[in-house]
Amino acid sequence: MKNYFTWQSQSQKSNQQPTQKFFAQLLLPLCLILLAAIISPASALATGAYEIPGLSSLDQNSRILDRAEVLSRLNENEINTKLDTLAKATGKEVRFVTIHRLDYEETITTFTQQLFEKWFPTPEAQANQILLALDTVTNTTAIQTGTGVRPIMANDIANSIAQETVIVPIRDGNKYNQAFADASDRLVAVLSGEKDPGAPVVIDTTKAESTFKSAEETDTKSSTIWVIALLIAATVIPMATYFFYQNFSN
Repeated sequence: MKNYFTWQSQSQKSNQQPTQKFFAQLLLPLCLILLAAIISPASALATGAYEIPGLSSLDQNSRILDRAEVLSRLNENEINTKLDTLAKATGKEVRFVTIHRLDYEETITTFTQQLFEKWFPTPEAQANQILLALDTVTNTTAIQTGTGVRPIMANDIANSIAQETVIVPIRDGNKYNQAFADASDRLVAVLSGEKDPGAPVVIDTTKAESTFKSAEETDTKSSTIWVIALLIAATVIPMATYFFYQNFSN
């Protein structure tokens, strides 16, 4: 009887081993898939100039590429109408781009320069072009202008439009629609040869200190949590897989 139970126990163990090895071998790919699923959403959010389609692939009836989805359809249509009228009257073409999160070590300045050169690869193509870009995570802007634009709109005015006309409404409660509407109005005025309406007046609100965190502070905290989570996952999953495999293999 003892030999029978011993044989039965060994038989059961022998039958269990293939199943245990199967699950152990299956666990590693599943862990790798899980790790990839954790990492890919974070990296997919970042944007570089190489990810933006060529100009010929975009909607030819629109001068706005709102990748960050911060502008209303009504505002886009109104701005497009103004910029189309400007292009027909002066030959100067303005385009706006919004993105949400830049590639690692990328800045809005380098992104805008690279995209400007991608869309307009020759000096002749760049001459009458203006490109203004915004990253909504950092709320930073940059502007690129062609050589044919600079005699009409000096660099200091162009930079003021990007750094003041756009940024002031955004700092005052993320008013992206107002920011780009004001920028288009100022660009149309300057490029049409009219008097520069100037930068918006900044109201000092430092006396009423806000207790709310800014978008940049919130995003930084979120990014830190992502990094910590990824580091933990990258460390724990391989270790758990190894010990699980070892236990089932024995």
